[in-house]
Amino acid sequence: MLSRTADNLFWIGRYMERAETSARLLEVGARIALLPSTGHGYRNEWDSLLQASGTAAGFAKKYGDPVQRNIESYLFFDRDNPSSVASCLERARENGRIVRTALTAQVWDALNTAFQQLRQLEREERSTVETGRLTEWTMRHAAQVRGAIDTTLLRNDGYDFLGLGYRLERADNTARLIDVKYYVLLPRADYVGTGLDSYQWTTLLRALSAHRAFHWAYGGEITPAKVAHFLIFNRQCPRSLLTSIAGAAAHLDHLATAYERVTPAQDAAESLRDEVAGLTVEQVFDEGMHEFLTRFIRQIDRIGAVVHETYLSGETR
Repeated sequence: MLSRTADNLFWIGRYMERAETSARLLEVGARIALLPSTGHGYRNEWDSLLQASGTAAGFAKKYGDPVQRNIESYLFFDRDNPSSVASCLERARENGRIVRTALTAQVWDALNTAFQQLRQLEREERSTVETGRLTEWTMRHAAQVRGAIDTTLLRNDGYDFLGLGYRLERADNTARLIDVKYYVLLPRADYVGTGLDSYQWTTLLRALSAHRAFHWAYGGEITPAKVAHFLIFNRQCPRSLLTSIAGAAAHLDHLATAYERVTPAQDAAESLRDEVAGLTVEQVFDEGMHEFLTRFIRQIDRIGAVVHETYLSGETR
C-alpha cells in the first residue's frame, strides 16, 4: 500500500475517534456543571476540559476566560480548534475523499453523510442547539462510520491502518477523560470517598457509555479502585487503556505479517501493552493517577511517531 494512502486511512480513524471524544468531553462538562460546588477547587469543570484535551492555550488565545458557551462552541463548531468535532469530521471526510477507492460505498456514505449533516447543523441558531443533542449526534455518526468499517471492509492492511488510528487515539483519549476526573475535577484530596467523588466517577462512566457495563462487570458500590481498574486494566472494557493498546499492537502484528517485517512500531506497542498489563491499581495510585496518565499519553505519542516514521512517511510500503 502507498504510504500516503496508509496515512489517510490512519488519520480517518484518529479523527473520527477524536471527534467522539470532544463530544464526550462536552457531556462530562455538562453533567459536572450541575454540581455548584465543583468550581471552588483547582479549576472549574469547563477549564479542566480544555486542560485535559490539550486545547487550553488555543482557547485562551481566541476567547480568554473559560466561559461555558464559548467552550462548547470551541469544542464542537470552531474550525480554529483542530480537535473540535467540526474540524475532525471535515478532515476525516477529506481523507476519505482522497482514498475513496480504498473505502467501500458504505464507509464513504457514512463519512459524507456526517459531514453534510454537520453543515446543516452549523446553519441552525446556536442558542437553539442543546449540548446533549450535539453529543448524541456526534456519537451516533461516529458509530455509523465505525459500523460501516467493521461490517464492509476487507481485513487487509487498509483495515489495519484504520484500526490502528482508532486504537491509538482511543488510548490517548480515554486517558485524557480519566484525567479530567481525577486531576482537575475533584476540588481537594479530602473529597475522595465522598458523595461528590462518587458522583464524578459515575459521570465519567456515563460519558464513556460504560456505566451499565461497569455494573455488569463489578456490581455493587462504585469506588475509585473499581473504576480505575475497569478503565485501565479490564480487557472486557472496549475503551480501557489496556484493551486499546493491545488492539493497536494486534493491528501492528497484522501489518508485520502482511509486510513480512517486524519494525520498531511493533516493539513500542508491545512494550507499552506489557508494561500496563504488569501493573496493578495500587501501583497506579502510588505513582499518582495524573502522573501515570501523563506518562501513558506521552508513550502513545511516541508510538504514533514511530508508526509515522515506519509506515506513513516513505513512498511505498
